[in-house]
Parts: sequence; structure tokens; C-alpha cells
Amino acid sequence: MEIAIIDNYIGGEWKTPVSGRRKPGYNPARSSEIVGQAPDSDREDLGVAVASAEAARHAWRKLTGAQRGALLFKAADLLESRMEEIGRAMTLEMGKTLGEAKGETARGAAILRYYAGEGMRPVGEVIPATDAEALMFTTRSPLGVVGIITPWNFPVAIPVWKMAPALIYGNTVVWKPAAETAVTASLVMACFHEAGFPAGVVNMVIGDGAVIGQGIAEHPDIHGVTFTGSGAVGKRVGQLALARGAKYQLEMGGKNPIIIAADADLDLAVDATISGGLRSTGQKCTATSRVIVVRDVYDAFRTKLLEKVKTLRVGDGLNADTWLGPCANRKQYDTVLHYIRKGKEEGAELLIGGDRPADSALADGFFVTPAVFDRVTPRMSIAREEIFGPVLALIEARDLDEAIEFANDSEYGLSASLYTRNIGNALKFVQETDAGLVRVNAETAGVELQAPFGGMKGSSSHSREQGQAAIEFYTSVKTVFVKP
Repeated sequence: MEIAIIDNYIGGEWKTPVSGRRKPGYNPARSSEIVGQAPDSDREDLGVAVASAEAARHAWRKLTGAQRGALLFKAADLLESRMEEIGRAMTLEMGKTLGEAKGETARGAAILRYYAGEGMRPVGEVIPATDAEALMFTTRSPLGVVGIITPWNFPVAIPVWKMAPALIYGNTVVWKPAAETAVTASLVMACFHEAGFPAGVVNMVIGDGAVIGQGIAEHPDIHGVTFTGSGAVGKRVGQLALARGAKYQLEMGGKNPIIIAADADLDLAVDATISGGLRSTGQKCTATSRVIVVRDVYDAFRTKLLEKVKTLRVGDGLNADTWLGPCANRKQYDTVLHYIRKGKEEGAELLIGGDRPADSALADGFFVTPAVFDRVTPRMSIAREEIFGPVLALIEARDLDEAIEFANDSEYGLSASLYTRNIGNALKFVQETDAGLVRVNAETAGVELQAPFGGMKGSSSHSREQGQAAIEFYTSVKTVFVKP
């Protein structure tokens, strides 16, 4: 296959990194196969990108919301028209099945269209003044230059749900995508370029997180930083931004529980557990990780779950019959195997999976068969630490009260789900669960683009992304008092 040579996108032009260095990106299904060569940028590249964004922001903010929205609509059309190409690149770079990759690309187009429409919505309100001759109202001002740092697991949806609101509300953008998905990122950026965004409004710099990511957090001309990734890195980004007074927004993962009540429809609950926990090879921040089952139905649920897991086909995401692709890279593959070993060492019982597939054709990839652990206690590592892989931990609870107690016993609080037929159970769960997204009779891994998204506790900085809530981060309220 042809190896893609990727450049940065700065000031409306594709530019090679100043250093001239590039790093290869590999296909996780065939780890010796190079997919692309990504820029290994340094602070000089970042500085040029920030300067371009700073120079462009004053003219960009003067455009009307409708004018900015028209460009987002064009980008959406381009993204949608290239769904096959972008989806294929995503599968080659990080292993997600082609169907999921195309679905994510379509979601990106939908997000762009949603925020394009936001350009025509109200941004303030009239407030009664104590002076009868005065008019007092609020409006909103963009932050200025926004730095965007995104991960490899959703290389279209996450960048788009950050860039689209930043742009529609009048900010300019410097985006650092994950180097592992540089080809996908360049195809997304090409859609913005061809849509006709003015030079400097959208910029992309690819490089090491310790260089470009930290540089974004520290740069004095970046007025807001939005980050999705690991907790340790996110906290560091937040500290650096706070130290210089920049606004920041962090989304840092989860250890998401699904609770199976005694009255649940077990077949639906099994389907939701598998889809929420194992689709995308478990590499979602909202993926189901802890499966907390009330004692009365524990054995029946476990039997049904194992029967279904046995049918899942592991393989190359480009193959139509593949349900579960590889881990995205060697580091993630090694992490998953580490936790599988740790689960067994701490006394959990591995019921199924957790090893390489028998198919010799998959020997060169980062494949792991989906693992289900039994006899897991809430204090075990596999019940507390984010694995980000196809591993389910079954935890038995005495009743719903204990199940909710177990669900809340976590440093994370991103998403949680309950399966029940009882409205009282549902209301109790909604009221008592410490998570930013709670779902009843639905999997943990569903995020609606028009609704606020974010976590509690260690899962986020307590801000919210997506929907109309996004305006709170990307703008500041300005109160206006006018008197003749």
C-alpha cells in the first residue's frame, strides 16, 4: 500500500515540520505495515501556528454567526462525501471496524451541521435595569485562540465536537491530533481547507504530547485549552493552563458501571453490556468496564453473557465479518495484557478470552480475544483502574442499594447504566449515581451530540462539551449597559 506523507496545516497551507523529522504510524492489524509518516514537530512549528491563529482571530470574530455557519456546512458536506476514504484510513491507523469508522465520520458531519445552526441562535438576554432610561443586556465574546488536544480513539468525532463550537462562537483553533491517527486527521483538516476557512482560522500541528501538547498548555497566546485523554496528562494540562490564567476543559476517562437489577430483561442487558464494553475493542472513555449484577440473576446473566461473547469474531477491521478489531497500538495492547495478568494474580477468575486469537493470520497484529472475569471484588485493580480494552469485570451485589454503592466506589464518574423494569429503581439510580451521564435500559457508551457531555469526580474538570452547553466554555459573558 502507498504510505501517506503527512504535513502540518498552518496559516491555510500544508507545511513540513521545521525539523524535517517524521515518525511512522503502523497498522495495528499488521504491526509491520507502515500506514503514514507523521510530522515530529517542535515548539517552533507550534509558535508559527499560534501566530497564524492570533492574526486571524480578529477578522474571524467580526463575521456573523451565519457566515461562520455557512463554512461549517460546507465542511460537513465534504466530510460526509469522503466517509469511505476517511473511515478506511481510521481503520488502518487504529483498528476500529470499517462500519464503526464510517459511522463516526458521519457523526462528525452531523456535529458540524448542528453547530453551523448554532450560529443563528440567541447568545444573550435583556435584563431589567434599575435606571428606567437604560438598556442592559448580555452578549458573549469568544475566548480568542483555542488549543485543542485530542486522542486516537475517536479521531474524527472528538476533534470535530471541539473544533465546531470553538469556530462557530468566533474563536480560532490550533489542533494537536494524536500522531497515531495522523492520516485521518489530515483528511479531516483537508475538509476544512477545501470548505474555504480563512487562512489561520484552523491550524493543525502534529507532534509529541510532551512537546506540542505541553506547548499548547503553556503558550501565552492560547486563551483556552480543551483536552481529552488520560487523567495524568489531563491534570498536567490543567495545572499549566491554570498557572497562566487560561481557561481549560478536561475529559479524562472513566471506569463505567452497568447495573443489572433483579427485574432486568437479561437478553437486552447482555446485548448492552457487550456493545458498551467490547465494541471498538473497549477503547472508549464511556465503555462499560464494571458489570455489577444483583445476586438473584447473577448466574443466569453470566451464562447468557458468555454464550454471546463466544460468538464475537476478532479480526482485521476492514473485513466485513469482523466484530472486534485489534488494540490500537502496542502500548495499549501491552496494557490490556498487563491487566489480564493482574486480574488473575489478584484472585479473579478468567472465564473466557484474554489471549491471542488462534488464527495465524492475526499473529502480526495487536489482537486480544474479549475477556470476561468472574469473582471480581470492588477493590481489585481490574475493578478500579481504567484498562481501555476488551475486558469485562463481573461483580456480584446483594441488591440494588449495594450495586449503586459499588458503582459509586470509584475515582471516576463519567457514565453509568442500569437495566430494570421498575420505575422506582430507575429514579433511585438516576438520583444516587455519581456520573455525568446516566442511562436507563441503554448501554453506557452512548453520547448524543445535542446533549451536554462530561463527567464527575476524576473524569473531568466538571465542564461540559457538546450541545448548547459548549457555549459556556468557548465564550465569556459580557454584560452591556447602555444609556442615552
